[in-house]
Amino acid sequence: MLAVGRDPDRLGALEVEARAAADVGDATAGDVVATAAREHLGGLDGLVNAAGVVAFGPLVDTPDEVVEELFLTNVVGPLFMLRRVLPLLEESQGFVVQASAVVAEQPLPRMAAYSASKAALSAAATALRTEPRRSRVQVYDVRPPHTETGLASRPLAGEAPRLPAGKDPAAVARRVVDAIEAGQHDLGPEAFG
Repeated sequence: MLAVGRDPDRLGALEVEARAAADVGDATAGDVVATAAREHLGGLDGLVNAAGVVAFGPLVDTPDEVVEELFLTNVVGPLFMLRRVLPLLEESQGFVVQASAVVAEQPLPRMAAYSASKAALSAAATALRTEPRRSRVQVYDVRPPHTETGLASRPLAGEAPRLPAGKDPAAVARRVVDAIEAGQHDLGPEAFG
């Protein structure tokens, strides 16, 4: 397994075969990932695009740079990444998981820009499902309900509303793995129980 993240110290604490420090918002991050995958793993079987940031509050009060960062991290960066690693996934006939969120299909007030960014990622996954079909790359659109990742406690702007207890991240990850094994390409919030 190749773990990728912005923080080299946090990456160093993970027990994985390989690590690559890269920021998903950097268009060249995918080049770093592709190089590390080839050097350390001999290729790439799958990509899980699970980077994300959130912001809360009315759109009118959301600074331009926050809207820009939401789309860069939640949509543009994952697409940059996929463009760079798709040749490796075509070689392995691998898979891509685009981790979106329940707000992609159930947008919430005071989360307009975040909801829109997640909806855009989900739309990209739907469109991409047919693009690499000849190369047999499988594309999964995953939209879990609120999950206790700590994301809501680190917003780019605003304060999180009172949220019910979220799903266990390990249970969500297990469900995604089960979906990959079963070939379930479209996992909406209802699929997470």
